[in-house]
Amino acid sequence: MDVEGNGQQPPDLVELAAVPVINGLIGKPVSWLVKPETPIKHFATRIHGLTNKDVADCPSFEDITADVLAALDADALVAHNAHVDLGVLTRKLTGWEPPEVFDTLKLARRLMPGLGGYRLGNLVEAFSLAEGLPEDLNPHRATYDALVAARLFVLVATKAHSLEELRGQPPEKVDENALF
Repeated sequence: MDVEGNGQQPPDLVELAAVPVINGLIGKPVSWLVKPETPIKHFATRIHGLTNKDVADCPSFEDITADVLAALDADALVAHNAHVDLGVLTRKLTGWEPPEVFDTLKLARRLMPGLGGYRLGNLVEAFSLAEGLPEDLNPHRATYDALVAARLFVLVATKAHSLEELRGQPPEKVDENALF
């Protein structure tokens, strides 16, 4: 999943995308443009390209909350630099408890040391994660970022030896005295 904000502090949501990943297969993304409660700042527009005019006729977050909750109803969420996305969502979805979260930034740093840079753009380039994506998708837009983060997660997960390794936990110890 990925969110794009309005540049305010704390940021308000202007775009959200979620991409299902089931058994390593990446599904069809869902996304929403949202009219934020406060205007998009110019520097945020320079990053993601969305203007106040682009979202002027879009629904408010309250209008799409049920659809967003349905898209986020999963065993786990994956995002790059996930604390930012989760911060926005937990402010918008009062009482929502996210499931287990896998942060591709932390995973890549831990499981792919020595790359030199772990910004999503660097990883997209290093592993050709944007290859074959539709031409109309652009970096720093929610659907693009969610899709390449999903691809990065699948890549990282295939390099891990266990779910515990993905979680950053030591592998479970086997009781040598147990009867099998």
